[in-house]
Amino acid sequence: MSLLREHAPADHAELPGPATEPMLAAAEERMGISLHGDLRTWLLQNNLDLPEEDVDDDVMCCGFDGFPDEGSFFLGIRAMERLYANRSTSCGFDPPGQPDNPFWRNEWIPFLSDQDGWMGKFIDVRDGRVGSWFVSGPTVTGEYESMAQYFDSVAETLTRIADGSSPVCRFTEGRLAWS
Repeated sequence: MSLLREHAPADHAELPGPATEPMLAAAEERMGISLHGDLRTWLLQNNLDLPEEDVDDDVMCCGFDGFPDEGSFFLGIRAMERLYANRSTSCGFDPPGQPDNPFWRNEWIPFLSDQDGWMGKFIDVRDGRVGSWFVSGPTVTGEYESMAQYFDSVAETLTRIADGSSPVCRFTEGRLAWS
């Protein structure tokens, strides 16, 4: 976030503040699962839910488009809950007959998505590893060992953009500009 604040201050200024412990506790109760400590720490610093008046009910997920990349965005707690409710199942994994190779497990909480909820990243509450899903492709577990490792990769991307070595993005007038 400090790299975003430094190089894209206009984008950074539009981000909402942190979640509160009561917000997280209420979300955990509604979802029926405890947040992993890394995710809790992230949300207590950066709850990226859009203001209620900006939420589009016609899309699965709403957020601040264009960060960390074009077409996806970090989810705030409300958007996480909504997507989690759409993915979780009564038996704990989907599809029901494939517990060893599921498309989705209830222990996975999404924290990044596209607007349709067809692809994104999740944290496994059992061990903190970060994985990714894509509706028409395989789910990848353990893509990153932790959210910290994932955020290091985001920082590397922002650093490449700041250095001018990204072919698809640059900082312009205090904002990320994707081509």
